[in-house]
Amino acid sequence: MLVGILAGLAAGALWGLVFVAPALAPGLAAVDLAAGRFVSFGVVALLVMLLAPGKHHWPTASQAAAALGLSVLGFSGYYLLLVLSIRDAGVEVPTLIIGTIPIWVMLLGKPEHLLWRSLLPGLVLTVLGVLLMMVSETAGVSAHATQGWVYWRGIGFALLSMACWTAFAVMNSAWLRHHREVKVTDWANWLGVASGLGAIAVWLMFGTESKVLLAQADIAHSAMVCVATGIGSAWLATVLWNIASRHLSASLCGQLIVSETLFALFYAFVLYGAWPQWLQLVASLVFVLGIVASIRAHR
Repeated sequence: MLVGILAGLAAGALWGLVFVAPALAPGLAAVDLAAGRFVSFGVVALLVMLLAPGKHHWPTASQAAAALGLSVLGFSGYYLLLVLSIRDAGVEVPTLIIGTIPIWVMLLGKPEHLLWRSLLPGLVLTVLGVLLMMVSETAGVSAHATQGWVYWRGIGFALLSMACWTAFAVMNSAWLRHHREVKVTDWANWLGVASGLGAIAVWLMFGTESKVLLAQADIAHSAMVCVATGIGSAWLATVLWNIASRHLSASLCGQLIVSETLFALFYAFVLYGAWPQWLQLVASLVFVLGIVASIRAHR
């Protein structure tokens, strides 16, 4: 259990880097940055598969199909829906909707033997933390409220995006528990290759024209950011998340997702040199208490 908890927290630490990546590569649009990250993920995963000896590192047809389906839910499809939601509804409300993912994963991933009253303290603290974080981020939320059906279409995309990653977290955990013969690194590689293919499709539909990208003065620096997040925040984070998913229940993994927000706030503080708002600090403390309460409940 300790191995799973540490792996889940480490995955959250790597995912948190994605929130400051746009500031490190300001010349890239969001779609370009995400596509670069997931294509790098796919390339690294493919190289590991090619260099690793033995045929067992390659998936069967059914395993490849499972990896492709889950990669759409957790990577390319999830991000495409998120981009569409931000395009139509702005940044604030979609971000708040996505912020509820840990709650849904906790609810849907509860082990049968675990009583609801045992899970309730961690769940309540997580809900409270999300609400506090929402309050701290609500400035300007109404700016898009007058755009009519386009705004609500964006809300619909955000809800679908949330549903995709929630389904990915629960189904990925279940798949790993039922296929213990598959190494977590192999599974991360298969997801990576599938995600890279999906990222190429997303970039072709919504990305910046290649001539425009290559003409940017800081394109080499931006490419390094994509490669770094592809290796760290995608490939390594997925390996660690798979370890957590194999050792822990989906409900406890859902609780550990909030560590992504905590690390993102810390990185933003380091990068920008500005303390988080006091509500964000309170929300962070509540999140930590929620993680502790959930770990105690699952012991």
